[in-house]
Amino acid sequence: MNEVLRQEKKYAINAADGAALRQRLGPVMLGDAHNGAQGYVIRSLYFDTPDDQDFQDKVDGLELRRKLRLRTYSPQSDFAMLEMKQKQGPYQRKRSLRLAREDAQRLCRGDYRPLQKMADPFAAECYGLMHCRCYRPRAVVEYRRQAYIARENHIRITLDSQIAATESRWDLFDARLPLYPVLDPFQLVLEVKYNGFLLSYIKDLLDLVGRPELSVSKYCLARSVSRSLQS
Repeated sequence: MNEVLRQEKKYAINAADGAALRQRLGPVMLGDAHNGAQGYVIRSLYFDTPDDQDFQDKVDGLELRRKLRLRTYSPQSDFAMLEMKQKQGPYQRKRSLRLAREDAQRLCRGDYRPLQKMADPFAAECYGLMHCRCYRPRAVVEYRRQAYIARENHIRITLDSQIAATESRWDLFDARLPLYPVLDPFQLVLEVKYNGFLLSYIKDLLDLVGRPELSVSKYCLARSVSRSLQS
């Protein structure tokens, strides 16, 4: 089990702001090794209770809340990461556990028994929570990310675009999921993550964007689109 505790700030920005930020951040921060010319793809399967408690807690802005998800970076991958994110005041606690592809596929079907055979206490915690509260797969979200890193204070800045989702199929490894867009294609989600404090020269670069901080959740974006279509 891996664990990080950090502050996270999110902003909705337009494509022009995103292009300007890439030009500013590139010379002063390290590009993620997986960036490439167009960034890299992330796909996450989110779990929730029958009454969508985690979704509602986020919408209501509760200070203490959680998200449970499976994450992979390619449908051809031989593994996925089971992750629990917990909001604790200004901090986000993220714990993650690597699962073999076959075990992850069983979780996609709502079968959490593979977690029982693992020695990691985090696996037992996830199994107990998901089983007792009847967590079920709810939505898959996919997007393209470009990331920049500063080793001081573990600063990580990401630009996420082409955000799409589906609530009809939950196979994380299906290369042909029927995804629909959940955000305007000319908008991006900017995420700023760090421990302690944000270095002043990076803060100055980000301030040039001039966008207010928002509570943006890709999971909530996905669920909200389908709910608006049903209403």
